[in-house]
Amino acid sequence: AAGWRLDDSGLAVIEMAAAAGLQQAGGSTGNDPVHATTAGVGDLIAEALEAGATRVVVGLGGSATTDGGWGAVQVLESYAPLAGPDAGYAVVVAHDVFTSFTDAAAVFGPQKGASPDQVRILTRRLEGLQELYLAQYGVDLSQLPGAGAAGGLAGGLVALGAELVPGFDVVADTVHLREAMAGVSLVITGEGLLDSESFNGKVVGGVTGMAHTAGHPVLVVAGESTVESREDMAVVSLVARYGVEPSWNATLACVQDVVMEYLRGIEIGRPRP
Repeated sequence: AAGWRLDDSGLAVIEMAAAAGLQQAGGSTGNDPVHATTAGVGDLIAEALEAGATRVVVGLGGSATTDGGWGAVQVLESYAPLAGPDAGYAVVVAHDVFTSFTDAAAVFGPQKGASPDQVRILTRRLEGLQELYLAQYGVDLSQLPGAGAAGGLAGGLVALGAELVPGFDVVADTVHLREAMAGVSLVITGEGLLDSESFNGKVVGGVTGMAHTAGHPVLVVAGESTVESREDMAVVSLVARYGVEPSWNATLACVQDVVMEYLRGIEIGRPRP
């Protein structure tokens, strides 16, 4: 059994990895990448809809699967469409990668334990499913960035009528982040490893982009970083500044020290860290 959340407003939140995650399958060495299925994810979505959810957010990430969402689709066919005024509910798929549907196996298959031969098998299966979804549901996934997220689960759910939305946007809207930024003097965000991909649909990129639009200075505190500070964004690597052991074992103290130094620097007009 996998847990999921339903609040009083009718919002249900499901993490696909709870039902079909790579860790659940024993990691890349324990996973069966060809037969791993998203059927359990479909079961969770169906359970949420049966419980009265009017908006179901499905988080993608950490999947063991490359089944193009076929397992979930088979479970959910009777619930289609998964969004729209006639459905009475909406399913929103939250993603942070923009891989195409038929590239999912080549991009993510090896980290799920797929051999080169299995990657080829999985790719052919995705190509067939892309044609099937177009023929059966009239949805062309070939031009949809992100349809390959979670081994194509994103595309399968979209074929049934779900909405594909960047995960950052879903969370930011839910917590009213834009409104929370109004009137602040500093925005602080962070990540374990900050690199160029951090600004490609992920939290740090979303937060900094929103802050810049609002005209707020940004401090990014990272465990490690390959990104340098720039005029509109200060970057501090805890490992570079404090070393590995303090960064791991006294993270909060290190972060507090960085923030206080940054604020003192603003007060006396010093350059940012």
